[in-house]
Amino acid sequence: MALQEQIRKGTTEIIILSLLADLERAMYGYEIIKELESRSEGFFEFKEGLIYPRLHEMERQGLLRSEWRGKEGSRKRKFYAITTEGRRQLARDVESWQAFAENVSRLLGVEPA
Repeated sequence: MALQEQIRKGTTEIIILSLLADLERAMYGYEIIKELESRSEGFFEFKEGLIYPRLHEMERQGLLRSEWRGKEGSRKRKFYAITTEGRRQLARDVESWQAFAENVSRLLGVEPA
């Protein structure tokens, strides 16, 4: 597996939390996928098989809450929003990510972004 693929899979939770915290609104799964791809300017491709299981797990962990929305007679979508615990986890994860990135950059002999 390519390094880029490994990194994307390992950072899925933090980027979903960051997106939902940044936008401050609930989003449905496919909308999350498209927004993440757009924000990465196409650098990352997010498959439904990666995102949906992660959303469900994050909901079980209390990091996200969800609700079904849709008009009567139309297809309903499950919308996800970040919880207070999700915001706390995001803050911890961002701190850990910054320390990780700085130390990997130091080992590689490059300046952190």
